[in-house]
Amino acid sequence: MNNDLFDRGLKTRREVLGADYVDTALAAADDFTRPLQEHITQYAWGDIWNRPGLDRRTRSLLNLAMLTALNRPHELRLHVKGALRNGVTRDEIREVLMHTTIYCGVPAAMDSFRVAREVFKAEDAQAPAQP
Repeated sequence: MNNDLFDRGLKTRREVLGADYVDTALAAADDFTRPLQEHITQYAWGDIWNRPGLDRRTRSLLNLAMLTALNRPHELRLHVKGALRNGVTRDEIREVLMHTTIYCGVPAAMDSFRVAREVFKAEDAQAPAQP
């Protein structure tokens, strides 16, 4: 394992997905899944997410579209949260999902809208009350 790449990936992964989620995923890894966790932390988060050329906002927008196309609601849920952390607005998320209706199909986009709405509702419930 490349420890430098892993450490850089761990930092980025925590910043985008949230430390609680990442730490739980790593702690739950067993002999079977640990190599996968190490691999994605090193290469997806340590390498790809830290390449020059695209900022995190853009990478988040791309992920939302790709995860919709692949119909991966669990990963989409994580990346909607990550997109919000990366400064993507709810309006921008809506526009990406609207765009996917044409290129990925209405059923996939509808599922993604449902997931995004669930994330927004959960985020709103956790937000401090406004005076």
